[in-house]
Amino acid sequence: VQLVESGRGSVQAGGSLSLSCEASGALAGRHCMAWFRQAPGKEREGVAAIYVVDGTTYYADSVEGRFTISQDKAKNTVYLQMNKLKPEDTAVYYCAAKKDGANWSRGDDYNYWGQGTQVTVS
Repeated sequence: VQLVESGRGSVQAGGSLSLSCEASGALAGRHCMAWFRQAPGKEREGVAAIYVVDGTTYYADSVEGRFTISQDKAKNTVYLQMNKLKPEDTAVYYCAAKKDGANWSRGDDYNYWGQGTQVTVS
């Protein structure tokens, strides 16, 4: 399984960006796809997740109401729409996938990771 992110960019505070993550290869059975981010000098943080089968979504408190995770099952693609961006949202954003399970924000549970894409908010 390979995860390929796209949509990196730089925006001013208050602006919007959209990231996408296309999965190639078979993610068998029920699985969860998520976005994580890591800013320089900070720990990796779970941003949002979607359980593919039923579409249940979860968000970090820091992005609730501003970010939206969605999916296109036919394209094996997950999206992250980021609105009202803040400078503290600046980070490398990673797409990740794992089999269904609890603890959506626990990065160590994820088996597959994308290469990361830079988001800069000034």
